[in-house]
Amino acid sequence: MNRGTIRSKVRRSYILTLIVGVLLTACASSEKQDNIDADVVIYGGTSAAISTAVQLVRMDKSVLIVCPDKHIGGLSASGLGFTDLGNKSVIGGISKEFYQEVYKHYQNDKAWRWQPKDEYGNVGQGTTAIDDEYKTMWTFEPHVAEQIFEKFVKEHDIKVLRDKWLDRENGVKTSNGKITSITLLEGTTYKAKIFVDATYEGDLMAAAGVGYHVGREANSVYGEEWNGVQKGKYHHSHNFQQLNISPYMIPGDSTSGVLPRISTEDPGENGEGDHRVQAYNYRLCTTNAEGNVVPFEKPENYDPAQYELLRRVFRGGRHAMFGGGKIPNKKRDVNNVGPFSSDNIGMNYEYPEASYEKRKLILEEHTKYHKGLLWFWGNDESVPKELREDFKKWGLAKDEFVDNGHWPYQIYVREARRMLGEFVMTENEILGKNKVDKPIGMGSYTMDSHNTQRYITKGGFVQNEGDLGVEPPGPYQIHLGTIMPKKEECKNLLVPAAVSSSHIAFGSIRMEPVFMILGQSAGTLAAMALDADISLYDVPFEALDRQLRKDGQILEYKAPENTEK
Repeated sequence: MNRGTIRSKVRRSYILTLIVGVLLTACASSEKQDNIDADVVIYGGTSAAISTAVQLVRMDKSVLIVCPDKHIGGLSASGLGFTDLGNKSVIGGISKEFYQEVYKHYQNDKAWRWQPKDEYGNVGQGTTAIDDEYKTMWTFEPHVAEQIFEKFVKEHDIKVLRDKWLDRENGVKTSNGKITSITLLEGTTYKAKIFVDATYEGDLMAAAGVGYHVGREANSVYGEEWNGVQKGKYHHSHNFQQLNISPYMIPGDSTSGVLPRISTEDPGENGEGDHRVQAYNYRLCTTNAEGNVVPFEKPENYDPAQYELLRRVFRGGRHAMFGGGKIPNKKRDVNNVGPFSSDNIGMNYEYPEASYEKRKLILEEHTKYHKGLLWFWGNDESVPKELREDFKKWGLAKDEFVDNGHWPYQIYVREARRMLGEFVMTENEILGKNKVDKPIGMGSYTMDSHNTQRYITKGGFVQNEGDLGVEPPGPYQIHLGTIMPKKEECKNLLVPAAVSSSHIAFGSIRMEPVFMILGQSAGTLAAMALDADISLYDVPFEALDRQLRKDGQILEYKAPENTEK
């Protein structure tokens, strides 16, 4: 054999080896791409996300939380420390564990830096504060809630990837009715057998093509009474009834123009559905504890004209400022109160489906409005002097939201998208008119909606609409189908926050203790489906029911017997 033939054979052998190597590398690369990053990937960092993840780990499943949040815990860790409670006896499982951790924290005298514990116990909070019978505490500071959620994550070795934003346009891949992967804006892709959308907005759900609703349904859709437009229904003091305030620049002159923050749109007829979303605000953590006060600052480009309507409210004799309630250490979780307050009515309609860029602008507008309101309360001459002086003793808490200018990390998204799932909860289930045959948790809070619009009445006065508070006769069961998309739309997704319910039913379900309850139930269902290697929709309800009860979930309620004779 000559040297040329040998060289030729060697060359061919080398090339063949190279080709085989490339093919093997490609196969290995393909195999790596097909690997499952976790049994379950959760998108969102809310309280529902944490309880879902904790339950999955307890049932020996691998889980990954991917969230746009830098601080986990949702609204529970972002100012909503005066818990919307309802009947505490139906709060069980991981949700109850959270409030027990709050109780443990405040048993330590070192937790009371700005106020004696006994003083807080005597402020008229009742069982809403320190509940020795249940070893729970239902009011807390934001940083304490965040610490507890971080403790849950650490104890269960849950990996949380923060500041990670879903590519809502092209980042959700599906095949055969299942999500196969999600990709973030920065390009990273995650795969799992089951996905959970634990956001308040329902972003993953929507990107996966699951049906949803934004706004209020007409009463005729589900046979309800309290959905749709509700003009003339005044369940709280958050309206202008009996004030007869003119909406015009020059009172009584409709040709002079309309004051800011009043809609000139037709409000619609009672019972009609519309696109409107109940108002958002920030749940501020304020304090008057000397040494911990950050004074309210005048915002840049402050425009006092934005608050002219509030001046007229004050002139009418209404002076409410701080809603919400007292939380430990001389702090207050501040909520909306009165007809013109921190609820930025009518300015959030686009938020649920808006792009990230548009949402940022909406949040900036809400922040500017809210900070301007605080400055107005403390400085505008229309506010009685004694109220101004008292108000100036208050400010943002220096030891809260320390890396965000002491401002809450999240706005209060009271309602955004709501899934149209396997079962739609309505007021009929909450009011006990319809039976729920597959309960996975219970709720009990009032069907509560904040105002959705501020309009001009036919009589020429300003009025708010949409504020409701309808009390259920007792605790109610929440159906399994509320967290499950329609099977034909997506078979491996669970949604424990943007749940399948009508607008008015969501007004009760949307409370943080309930989100944690539904998160745990979602985790349980996912784990059982993985154990049996079956679809989420094929898990026998009887088996799910047993597991939920075993893990402390409350699925039925019996009122205490009246022992009085």
